[in-house]
Amino acid sequence: MLKIKLHWQILIAFILAVLFGLSFPQYSDYVRWLGDLFLRALKMIIVPLVFTSIVSGVTNLGGTKNLGRLGLKTIFYYLSTSILAILTGLALVDIIKPGMGADLGFKMEVPELTKSTGSIGDIFLRMIPTNIFEALASADMLALIFFAILFGIFITQVNDKPQLVMTDFFSSAFEVMMKLTSFIILFAPIGIFGIVAGIVSDQAADKTKLVSMVQHLGIYMLTVLSGLAIHMFITLPLLLKLIGKVNPYLHFRAMSLPLITAFSTSSSSATLPFTIQSVENEAGVSNKISSFVLPLGATINMDGTALYECVAAMFIAQAYGIELGFIQQMIVVITALLASIGAAGIPMAGLVMMSVVLTAVGLPLEGVGLILAVDRILDMCRTAVNVFSDTCGAVIIAKTEGESLKV
Repeated sequence: MLKIKLHWQILIAFILAVLFGLSFPQYSDYVRWLGDLFLRALKMIIVPLVFTSIVSGVTNLGGTKNLGRLGLKTIFYYLSTSILAILTGLALVDIIKPGMGADLGFKMEVPELTKSTGSIGDIFLRMIPTNIFEALASADMLALIFFAILFGIFITQVNDKPQLVMTDFFSSAFEVMMKLTSFIILFAPIGIFGIVAGIVSDQAADKTKLVSMVQHLGIYMLTVLSGLAIHMFITLPLLLKLIGKVNPYLHFRAMSLPLITAFSTSSSSATLPFTIQSVENEAGVSNKISSFVLPLGATINMDGTALYECVAAMFIAQAYGIELGFIQQMIVVITALLASIGAAGIPMAGLVMMSVVLTAVGLPLEGVGLILAVDRILDMCRTAVNVFSDTCGAVIIAKTEGESLKV
């Protein structure tokens, strides 16, 4: 029996939902509940999944005593490039405004946004919860992610036996959550069918709104692809040239195999063996550098994914007629950055992490139904950017460590 990949299942479900919504709008209530059920299941797993993935990821780094100079350089590079990627996406989405003017009938008030108002200082104050259980119950993502990172760091600081017990516990809990997430994701096509069928049936009387939706989805895709292209072909090559003193063209050519593999598989982890091989054999980076920098990058360095999350969240806000002020946009930036730490090991990370970012600023999760249909090509492109950033990091760090490279 022919097995269709999940991304194609979602695309087929999207098309069928549009046809159903146009042909049988009077029956939309019979399928709308499928989308509501899927979103409830998604909300159910967000908090435990994010918490266990981040704690597990931090503890598996081995603690601050094992990081040293090389580790600090690597983490600084990954955080810096992720921030640059997010800000690139934010600038483009604010300039292009792909969702603005999309007359989709989604205008709505979101009272949760009032929680995200205040100054920049308030954002950082919100990151430190006064009651972690209240933060868990209310899905306060900034506080939750901050506490998870802090908790993971201090697990590595206790004695061997408690450290081993806690590390094993959270690694096991994360494995269980991954299994549960994989199970829920299997129902994504059905959920997307219910969400999109409901949206289309609401607009079925006005075909211009549907045309507007398709047009703005196209502009959204171009915005994401433009941001990824700028980061991959301008930002990262500049870092290679200015900091690493490396020829960007030669490096890009040397990394052709992992880039093609990343684009084809949409998986940084699956590409990792090819990435290590190319960085060592083609670029001349030592195994000491590549064996530390690249696996860590496949875990926490998600430049392309973080950029995509930021643009998608802003697009959804614009499509719903919700204006995000500077403070809310900064929360999107910080959440996209922090959430990307746990994104790599999560099945269909884009969907789950998008839910985290939307929850952080109180945007409706129904918006994911608008963008998942066009996610496949964007997933391929952002994975290639993720892997290319990893290779740039390995080369730059090797150069700063005094190594002689082939590029």
